Amino acid sequence: MADNREHQQNSLLHVNQHADAEQRATGARAEKQTVVAESSNSQASTDSQKKRTQDRSTNPSLWNTKEFYFYYLVFVTCVPYMFKTAHDASSESNPNYDKFKDLLSDGFFGYKVDNSDEQYANFRNNLPVLAAVVCVYLPLSHLFRRFFVPVTPLKSPLQRLYRTYFFLAFSFAYLFYMYGSSILKILTIVSINYTIAKLGGSARWMPAATWIFNICILFLNESHQGYKFANLHESLAWLDVYTGVNSRWDVNFNFSMLRLVSFNLDYYWCLRQNHENTPKEDRVKTSMTDKERVSTPNFVEDYNFIYYLAYTLYAPLYVAGPITTFNDFISQLRYPKDIPTKTLVMWVARLINALLTMEFTMHYMHMVAISKRQAWDNDPTLQICMIGLFNLILIWLKLMIIWRFFRLWALLDGIEAPENMIRCVVNNYSALGFWRSWHKSYNLWILRYIYIPLGGTRYAIYNIWVVFTFVAVWHDIQLKLLAWGWLISLFILPEIIASKVFSKKKWGSWPYYRHLCAAGAVGNILLMMIANLVGFCIGVDGVKLMLYDLFSTVQGWTTMICCFAAIFVCAQLQFEVREDEKRRGIFLNC
Repeated sequence: MADNREHQQNSLLHVNQHADAEQRATGARAEKQTVVAESSNSQASTDSQKKRTQDRSTNPSLWNTKEFYFYYLVFVTCVPYMFKTAHDASSESNPNYDKFKDLLSDGFFGYKVDNSDEQYANFRNNLPVLAAVVCVYLPLSHLFRRFFVPVTPLKSPLQRLYRTYFFLAFSFAYLFYMYGSSILKILTIVSINYTIAKLGGSARWMPAATWIFNICILFLNESHQGYKFANLHESLAWLDVYTGVNSRWDVNFNFSMLRLVSFNLDYYWCLRQNHENTPKEDRVKTSMTDKERVSTPNFVEDYNFIYYLAYTLYAPLYVAGPITTFNDFISQLRYPKDIPTKTLVMWVARLINALLTMEFTMHYMHMVAISKRQAWDNDPTLQICMIGLFNLILIWLKLMIIWRFFRLWALLDGIEAPENMIRCVVNNYSALGFWRSWHKSYNLWILRYIYIPLGGTRYAIYNIWVVFTFVAVWHDIQLKLLAWGWLISLFILPEIIASKVFSKKKWGSWPYYRHLCAAGAVGNILLMMIANLVGFCIGVDGVKLMLYDLFSTVQGWTTMICCFAAIFVCAQLQFEVREDEKRRGIFLNC
């Protein structure tokens, strides 16, 4: 018996020694493979790190230099004068006042208010109703979340995302109130798109079919103005009676179209991805960045009809966005983000501040009404320029308010969508940076689903034409918007070329390199203003008149030289703002 036990112990010891030796050999092989992998990637990592270090290197502060004291003097002189010039263009003493006064309405403290922008007027007039909807929605959503949603992250595909059921129930009620029987049209389009995704799966024709279908929907919605049930069959005419509080459901459907494409392509890439990636269960162990939430596929089981509808019809973001991808939306439900109370309070304060600023501007100057009636006959050239500039500022401000309202609604519900306006419209000197900071969620969507699949930076000069043609068609099918999209594509080219010819690596040591960049920034700003004035403000005819006045008269040339000098100073201040952001560790990539 003792001999047997000794023999068993020796055998066990021999097995353990053999296992230890094999484990050490395996570890050595793994370490060797790691070293090889690290050595093969070391050069790329070093180059990438050097580039990041170079991009984030900062220069000494210039805020307290004599040069910038001169810029401050120009700034405090020009900006108030610009406001005064815009106000003079809309005052009762202006000869053109009678042309647009009928568009004004009674405002606060006896002032007239310009509420003639249909998009913002619709939001402003319905703001009390929207606020009431939010006040009903949020308590219900949080109560449902508290009693029906598990506290721990849902790491298994078998664990249902119960919040999607609440989202669906509320969205159906909300959309029926908004669009009435037209909700049937919305559900039909959404269901057809889902069918394309499921029938196509990982087939290469599925993305093409998705794009063709959704672009056709844009054109059909525009040409038929939301369709009529009676046109389908006379017996369905009764459905046209109740159209909700907003009969033009198709105007807001452009945002839904982006979500339809997002679901189909995220599903397509999920099916085609190598399944040897990091398991989804490991996600919760480390905090995922916003970029990782977008690029990391969900469980295949998550791409189902219920979650798809909940994402597509999600009430807080349905009307105007901001746009979230399907991957990001489901990831935030499965692995909830912690949004601090301080952040929520800050965004409430920012929204209130933006609303008050808009009210002051609408009472102080009437740029939208002037543009609608083209009431600038015999106005000084500078006044016409200020009409165009403040029109752009008002467009930026109104869109920021609308997007910020709906984003705040989603934030209070625990869903974080991208902030669309991350810079003021007059705080951009780069055309490319402008589009990264204007409607950022749309820009990210464009990058993921159009720009990168078309080849990204390798074919940037060609891709921008496709991108901005789609952007123009997506906004509205109008000739002036197509002209705007093509002008943007054309005006971006000088910046791309100049950034390669006069790169910081080659010219950065030149003492006047910063001033050369400021001169280039003036050109960028003027070109971007012209393109946006064509697309969203005074149109092609208005821009032609403005340019004719600028370049055909002595007064126009004087105005142009003064504008160049003022924008040059503005660009120098913007450069220093970017440097100050780098010093504080803020990198907005725009």
